[in-house]
Amino acid sequence: MTLKLIVGLRNPGQNYALTRHNVGSWFVEKLAATYQASFKTEKRLQADIASIEVCRLILPLTFMNVSGQVVAKCCQFFQIAPEEVLVVHDELDLAAGRVKLKSGGGHGGHNGLRDIMQQIGAHFHRLRFGIGRPSHPNQDVSQFVLAKPSDADKMLIDNAFNRAFDIMDLAIHNQIPQAMTLLNG
Repeated sequence: MTLKLIVGLRNPGQNYALTRHNVGSWFVEKLAATYQASFKTEKRLQADIASIEVCRLILPLTFMNVSGQVVAKCCQFFQIAPEEVLVVHDELDLAAGRVKLKSGGGHGGHNGLRDIMQQIGAHFHRLRFGIGRPSHPNQDVSQFVLAKPSDADKMLIDNAFNRAFDIMDLAIHNQIPQAMTLLNG
């Protein structure tokens, strides 16, 4: 299936804009810029929305833990099936700089994914950008994801973005398996 909706998970507001948890929105914003697309706020859908080719890009205006409500509203409004959705998000279980494309699966403790799964099921695609785990075992995970990455980690994440950009054309145009092979291989 062709991708019709790409969701960049985030927490809204300047306090969160540069945090690890907002990696999904960073990528989607850069994707929009690549296509010279502009976001417009759609209050009824609770999202900033841009269009590229056959696809809509959305950045929820809600906090991450209730992103599923926004995704469900957009899917219903635009008549998009879960299989036509790509959710871009941060991933603790991948080192900073790693990126994986995946179809379906669980939420892995990610509350944004958990809420999306409760709203539309698990049959959507995920573009997972590694942010790593806290270096100290006693460091709180929520504090870690809500902090800015180091300059070194930010550079690794930007490099992962570049690798993911290389496969986005395939992913958008109904070639998810080929995109997975190239990116995950």
